[in-house]
Amino acid sequence: MYYSSGNYEAFARPLKPQGVENKSAWFVGAGLTSMASAVFMIRDGQLPGNKITILERLDLPGGALDGIRKPDKGFVIRGGREMEDHMECLWDLFRTIPSLEVDGSVLDEFYWLNKADPNYSLCRVTENQGQDAKTNNEFGLGDTAQKEMVKVFLASREEMEDKRIDEVFGAEFLQSNFWLYWRTMFAFEEWHSALEMKLYLHRFVHHIGGLPDLSALKFTKYNQYESLVLPMYRWLLDQGVTFDFSTEVTDIDFVIDGDRKQASRIHWISDGVAGGVDLGPDDLVLTTIGSLTENSVDGDHFHPASLDEGPAPAWDLWRRIAAKDPSFGRPDVFAGDIPKTKWESATVTTIGPEIPRYIEKIAQRDPFAGKVVTGDIVTAKDSSWLLSWTVNRQPHFKQQSPDEIVVWVYGLFVDTPGDFVKKPMQECTGEEITQEWLYHMGVPVEDIPDLAATKAKTVPVMMPYVTSFFMPRKAGDRPDVVPEGAVNFAFIGQFAETTRDTIFTTEYSVRTGMEAAYRLLGVDRGVPEVFNSTYDLRFLLKATSRLRDGEEVELPGPKFIGNRIISKLDHTQIGKLLTDFGLVPEVGDTVRRDRADDAIS
Repeated sequence: MYYSSGNYEAFARPLKPQGVENKSAWFVGAGLTSMASAVFMIRDGQLPGNKITILERLDLPGGALDGIRKPDKGFVIRGGREMEDHMECLWDLFRTIPSLEVDGSVLDEFYWLNKADPNYSLCRVTENQGQDAKTNNEFGLGDTAQKEMVKVFLASREEMEDKRIDEVFGAEFLQSNFWLYWRTMFAFEEWHSALEMKLYLHRFVHHIGGLPDLSALKFTKYNQYESLVLPMYRWLLDQGVTFDFSTEVTDIDFVIDGDRKQASRIHWISDGVAGGVDLGPDDLVLTTIGSLTENSVDGDHFHPASLDEGPAPAWDLWRRIAAKDPSFGRPDVFAGDIPKTKWESATVTTIGPEIPRYIEKIAQRDPFAGKVVTGDIVTAKDSSWLLSWTVNRQPHFKQQSPDEIVVWVYGLFVDTPGDFVKKPMQECTGEEITQEWLYHMGVPVEDIPDLAATKAKTVPVMMPYVTSFFMPRKAGDRPDVVPEGAVNFAFIGQFAETTRDTIFTTEYSVRTGMEAAYRLLGVDRGVPEVFNSTYDLRFLLKATSRLRDGEEVELPGPKFIGNRIISKLDHTQIGKLLTDFGLVPEVGDTVRRDRADDAIS
């Protein structure tokens, strides 16, 4: 397997891999990474779909890409995935999958939707009960914080291993608007991985300028189950792929002989009956290890969502596998501290125009217009729960009634008492979470109880492991996608190691699935390389300018010397780049300053 950039190779159909007709594939888990990998095996590896089986403990596919209407509860979305232009593997996948909405692919549908209705926020942060916080889209990073960012950016991976964010950034950074934007958009906590923070800075340096107004992001027409999972599921069924639901994989056996490692049997329980399958060298098994949504528990409008700290099948499976060889990773690095990996979300379905008028006041857009509403999350910066909420294009579910608006709410601090409801979010019913949200939207306090009781239906969801992949880690904590010496198996998903990308993205899941499929089948086609903005001087200069909130760079030494240096640089390509991005003054300004400095001298 290798990586490639550009469209020369991307548009050429791979040759049929040698011996592919003798192979079969078993996938553990029916999330995005397994489904994507199966597509690549069929499309690029030319493995017949009827030789692929996907085993899933639940009764539907999609994993964390969910969206469902539950009887007697209401609509539920545990989270939403933010997407952008440069998710090269994701869009390589969805150019193949036919849309259920338009005559074309899912990529065609997504592209033209976001072209016609681009995403951006008109109010990213509120305070004082729904008032615009007037951040002026500024980051507010002082000199110390800027230097810390440069130090982290230039550090090696090894220097950031097993370190927390608050060990490499000080109080000035952690009190900045930048950190507020960053942590609420990506769900980072101060105790999370400094290494992942560094990798995110590199991966999304081209989107630094879009952080304050979220203009970097793009979204599907409906929830991601209906817009992404369902069309892919139907395509795979059409290819003959077998989905075995209600089937929990409990263990995988391996024969390890020196440097050679072979998966030899999958054990499962299907509908309460123990079973399994023996594996030879041509029987491939691709296992999704770990799970950010494992042990998720729903509440409802009248009951809190409980925290399930009991047995976790996906994590327990990885623990059994990891015990068999050191190269299979260390799951408890990620799943061993639930207080640091949990948070709670809630899906609010409003009924009628009463609550949406407050949404419109903040979003400055009509929620019923069928277009971008909030432009992703709005954060109440003075919320004790650090509450954020978003309203995507409506309807968010095809089953919605015309008078309903679906809102997603989440809090990072679930153990802290609220500001209106004097209880931790974790202990609150859906109705109480709605009250707290309405308070931070500026609803008059005397109206809050009645609106929450009669004009909304809310389903809270507690997720014990939702940010488990952000826990501080080092090399070896996550197994390679295809471990050294592996003959017929791979690990895929957010907890498999590919150094090319950042976790908590749809792109990472698809990338690991693509790498696994290409490695195991011997597909002679490059995996698309991660967008190289971190090596592009233009993006680096643009990001530098934005991080300084447009302030020019002060050169060390007397000003008249600095001005003369700039005047010399200005006639070069480097000088043009520096002035184009506002890091140094234009040559005319420099000459005038230089003459003034000469006069003073």
